[in-house]
Amino acid sequence: MKALVARPGGLGGVLLAGPAVRAVATRAGRVTLLCDPDGAPAARLLPHVDDVVVWDARPPHDGTGAPPGGPARTDAADSTDSLVRRLRGESYDVALVLPPSPHSPLPTARLLRTARVRRIGATAGGTGEPYDGGGRADGLLDVLLPRRPGRHEAEAALDTAAAMGFGLRTGDDGRLRVLPAPDTATLTGNGPYVVVHPGAADPARAWDAGHCAAAVARLADAGHRVVVTGGPGETGLTRHVSGATAVDLGGRTTPRTLAGVLRNADAVVTAATGPAHLAAAVGTPVAALSATAQDRCPYRVPAVLLGDRTHPGPRTGSGHHGNGPLPDDPDDVVRAVRDLLARRT
Repeated sequence: MKALVARPGGLGGVLLAGPAVRAVATRAGRVTLLCDPDGAPAARLLPHVDDVVVWDARPPHDGTGAPPGGPARTDAADSTDSLVRRLRGESYDVALVLPPSPHSPLPTARLLRTARVRRIGATAGGTGEPYDGGGRADGLLDVLLPRRPGRHEAEAALDTAAAMGFGLRTGDDGRLRVLPAPDTATLTGNGPYVVVHPGAADPARAWDAGHCAAAVARLADAGHRVVVTGGPGETGLTRHVSGATAVDLGGRTTPRTLAGVLRNADAVVTAATGPAHLAAAVGTPVAALSATAQDRCPYRVPAVLLGDRTHPGPRTGSGHHGNGPLPDDPDDVVRAVRDLLARRT
């Protein structure tokens, strides 16, 4: 059986599809992951992914400015016509469409029907797709599974896989996982450390750089060695946040080496969902500095959510209380890290 899992979105969202991919792989001889350019690096980290197909549904850049919804389509991504031809040539037996909430699975399902995928199931995106008695929507889907309220996105994806006849292997606990990460001691130096990842692709999620720099200094004052991480476009930010006290790895990691840096950390402080889910995939506790929906909080690791703007008051990740609105006091971060470390011992 040849199977395809379609998961639009960035690095973090693709990581949340990992358990469902493993479930599909229990019966499929080959599994392809269809994703956006931003999610492709994560797709290549997932166990049991045999092939990654990159498709950017956004229109090409016309030279008049950034297109709606993000940067211009890259040359590495297939156009819709070439993608349909490629998928037809592969003759997939089954596909799972796992859209992030609240997005609809129907545009991707329509493309897969055009590509003659034989059987298609999807997680409902929460946008009111029409149902009939067979759980189909718009005649495109063989299975459309409603997302249960309060169900974590990783669990909702596993529910859809189960509805399509795929279950995890005996002994697979369903946690997030990635392929073995490399040793990164040459980057981080020896000894325990806390990672601070201050940047975020969505500016609304980012914490104030000055507060973040103050938190790094307070963590150092509390006796923690701090490693600051960030992408190639965030080197100015990581340099500022690191100051004279932290190891600055801004622009010096790939997704694979970042997994190694996060795996060996005592805790990760981040404003971005991608590093938060990557930390969860390597089993490291997370203090999240952004407004994180409960169904997308760090999955099945100790976590403190410090930035829920939409639900004031305590919020929890893996059962622990957060501090409500985005913190103004860097000492909140120090307390969160101290609490996470206490829960590891």
